[in-house]
Amino acid sequence: MSNLSNRNSGPPQDGFRLDKSNGKVFGVCSGIANSTDIDATWIRLGLVIATLALTGLTIPVYIAVALIAD
Repeated sequence: MSNLSNRNSGPPQDGFRLDKSNGKVFGVCSGIANSTDIDATWIRLGLVIATLALTGLTIPVYIAVALIAD
């Protein structure tokens, strides 16, 4: 009987989804944090370090994920 009540609750949240309610810019880092169970601060810090180390290469990837994911 519990399966019937879950049928109308929408799609399962197992995959990657943007988290715009907790996000700072597009919700990409908070979406990654939700899907990996890691704090969003660590994801954001890793993104900043990767952007500095890769001289901005992660910025177009971030924008592409924001546009494609939702």
